[in-house]
Amino acid sequence: MTSTLPIKVNFFEESQKYEEQIIKDRRYLHQHPELGFDLPNTQKYIRQRLDEMGIENKPCGVVPEEIAKKYARAGFGLQENCTGVVATIGKGEPCILLRADMDALPLEEEYDSEYKSKIPGKMHACGHDSHVAMLLGAARMLKDHEDKLQGTVKLMFQPGEEWGYGSKLMIDDGLLENPKVHAAFAIHIMPDQEAGTLSVTKGTVSQAMDTYIVEIQGNGGHSSQPHKTIDANMIMNQLYTSLNLLYTREVDPKASVTFSIGAMSGGTVTNIIPDKAVLQGNMRSFDQQSRDHMCKRIPEMIDHIVKAWRGEYNIVDFHTPTTHNNPEFIDEVMPALEDIVGKENVVDHGCLGGSEDFSHISQAVPSAFVVLGTGKEGQPPVHNPRMHQNEDTFKYGAALHANVAMEWLKAQHK
Repeated sequence: MTSTLPIKVNFFEESQKYEEQIIKDRRYLHQHPELGFDLPNTQKYIRQRLDEMGIENKPCGVVPEEIAKKYARAGFGLQENCTGVVATIGKGEPCILLRADMDALPLEEEYDSEYKSKIPGKMHACGHDSHVAMLLGAARMLKDHEDKLQGTVKLMFQPGEEWGYGSKLMIDDGLLENPKVHAAFAIHIMPDQEAGTLSVTKGTVSQAMDTYIVEIQGNGGHSSQPHKTIDANMIMNQLYTSLNLLYTREVDPKASVTFSIGAMSGGTVTNIIPDKAVLQGNMRSFDQQSRDHMCKRIPEMIDHIVKAWRGEYNIVDFHTPTTHNNPEFIDEVMPALEDIVGKENVVDHGCLGGSEDFSHISQAVPSAFVVLGTGKEGQPPVHNPRMHQNEDTFKYGAALHANVAMEWLKAQHK
């Protein structure tokens, strides 16, 4: 009797055929880093590569005026365009989304290589160049086997991850609709994790990040006449103390919450009481209940302290939720992950110390965010000017994307 079951594709074997192109894509992007939401050259390169593969694609993402102004006031510069890309392979339901972020960091690269950044003060120090290259490699393989897809694969190339809001701009522009996304998968590299290992954690996998920039307006004057002033520096220092103490008295010590003031500025010389001051604080948390409480109490504390000293203020705030790995979805895709890296190389390193704006996706649909080792312990970590990776691990990322998509879609029809 002849079997009618579809032949399983060996994506790791196929990824080796495209390894040279994956590395080529990564090196080009590494040499041409761009920051923030507006990455026109990166977008152009990705769309050209997708066009070469015959994959339907379009721009995605709009920056509302108030968001553009908010980031400009926070010192990120005025960026009015969001240059995301969304592409589809296959057709029908269900639909799984595969995501790669594509923005760089404002760092001067110190690691010498033939593909070192050509843009002064900008570097792909978080591996987003390799994320894009791996997803382009997966796109090539999935397009080769489009007739075997039992549903739709949606590819998401997003800007502004380092700003914590790029995925939200794409969601607001319809990313998760037409076709409707039912699940999502993303990979992040880690250069100080053993190459070829894959960290998979169920539940919360990254911290929430809540940032507050407080612009204080006082009434400046001569230091010999403080009674005629409203001292913006004194208000700022009152806030520094109170906000740093707040979580120590209102959050359960067993909950993982930190709050730090990263920057303070006000005044010019000793004999002038300043008119204005700026305080910048940042909260990180894993526990949702504690986060909700602090996000309510921080603005209250700011309001009461500033007004108590007769000042005025404005808050610029940014919020990125926790990334949640859906346990059931993790169980569903685990066989596809083990197929590529081997069961012995799947580990659980627990929650990440930072935040990740794939969180906006994971709050909307069942998701899996996994971490692929591309180096070894002791190598420079991400966000380091000497960060580098083993390029021969990128084929694993491409194969993981493709295998998860193909096998998860297949399983939904059993």
